[in-house]
Amino acid sequence: ENRERLSVCSKLCYAVGGAPYQITGCALGFFLQIYLLDVAQLDPFYASIILFVGRAWDAITDPMVGFFISKTSWTRFGRLMPWIIFSTPFAVISYFLIWFVPDISRGQVMWYLVFYCIFQTLVTCFHVPYSALTMFISREQSERDSATAYRMTVEVLGTVLGTAIQGQIVGQVVIPCIESPLFIGKTNSSVAMEELNMTHDTGSLTDTRNAYMIAAGVIGGLYILCAVILSVGVREKRESSELQSDEPVSFFQGLKLVMNHGAYIKLIAGFLFTSLAFMLLEGNFALFCTYTLGFRNEFQNILLAIMLSATLTIPLWQWFLTRFGKKTAVYVGISSAIPFLIMVAVLDSNLIITYIVAVAAGISVAAAFLLPWSMLPDVIDDFKLQHPDSHGHEAIFFSFYVFFTKFTSGVSLGISTLSLDFAGYQTRGCSQPSEVNFTLKMLVSAVPVGLILLGLLLFKLYPIDEEKRRKNKKALQDLR
Repeated sequence: ENRERLSVCSKLCYAVGGAPYQITGCALGFFLQIYLLDVAQLDPFYASIILFVGRAWDAITDPMVGFFISKTSWTRFGRLMPWIIFSTPFAVISYFLIWFVPDISRGQVMWYLVFYCIFQTLVTCFHVPYSALTMFISREQSERDSATAYRMTVEVLGTVLGTAIQGQIVGQVVIPCIESPLFIGKTNSSVAMEELNMTHDTGSLTDTRNAYMIAAGVIGGLYILCAVILSVGVREKRESSELQSDEPVSFFQGLKLVMNHGAYIKLIAGFLFTSLAFMLLEGNFALFCTYTLGFRNEFQNILLAIMLSATLTIPLWQWFLTRFGKKTAVYVGISSAIPFLIMVAVLDSNLIITYIVAVAAGISVAAAFLLPWSMLPDVIDDFKLQHPDSHGHEAIFFSFYVFFTKFTSGVSLGISTLSLDFAGYQTRGCSQPSEVNFTLKMLVSAVPVGLILLGLLLFKLYPIDEEKRRKNKKALQDLR
């Protein structure tokens, strides 16, 4: 028994491996849209294509990589660890190139599209085997649960770290902007003013681009460090995941069974809409703070307030769901963002109110982050009771939830950026037309509120309440 116990050092080394995915994901989620529009100076239409295709491709690669890993032979390093080790250097290079502005007049769109998709593929080659590694570090369920708790803590800290590194480094540089032609025309010497603006603007833009590359370099260095700590500190054990007598069912048979399970479909349908609401908020919040609220030099601190609030309130929601039940936690946790989302759109621009809204949004983000991963195991238990002779489908439940979430996030980002194009978004403008400001208000307030309400309505159909969860638990114990 002592031999099966994992040391605190092993658990920490395992947990550190979850940081790269969260750090890079948070930096891309909050900053890629405003980077493509205002730093790389892409047309909003092409930016929407990059964001949609990149996220959609990311969704597709999850089941693909999972399938290839299942066909991988064991090596002296294990079956999963080689994927993590060999994907890391190429992932870091491609991540850095996403934040590099190539000196080419044509082909910029393809540059960002190709390297964004390559990075998403490589980070999937890291994260999918890392997620599966939980089953290969110990035979003891309690030890795996303990290691997972360490991992969740580090992953949440990773989101804060990604926001802080990217935001604070980029925030040190004043992002350049160009006054609208109407403003320049009112000056006594419009030509001189325009030349002065453009000269100063070029220098400032270079500084901004350098800041994004420095942030990418720092995050890339952390990515490598975490991968080294994981590969050195964790030993993959072949015998840990071996099942005694279960005959594996084919992937497509398992997928058919899972997709016909009503509780799973209702759960992911509800979370798809609520996740979509928070992804729209994440993707457009930097633009909303910069242009609609006018906090061009404060938005990185506001983002940090959201993530710190989310990190600190995850233990609160963990206590709440054990005390009052998971469905109650969904309704209270996710709906608590609604009044604050309405407030930030209706009230006049005010920095203090914006920070209050950011903290409140972070509390709901924590609930949205924690609850899906807490409720999916209940669905799997329910599935096992209905299909006692069918085993080994856990990966399908988790991977297809991730697939649907990522795909819808790609659709949401693509559509939201495209809607800014239709509204007349001005690349690197010091201000935006009223139509753009109205669209941004819709994207961070009205649309997320509508999606949250729709998602909560779908949760009414979710059949597993606390009473049924206790019955399922007892029935599973009796089966064992």
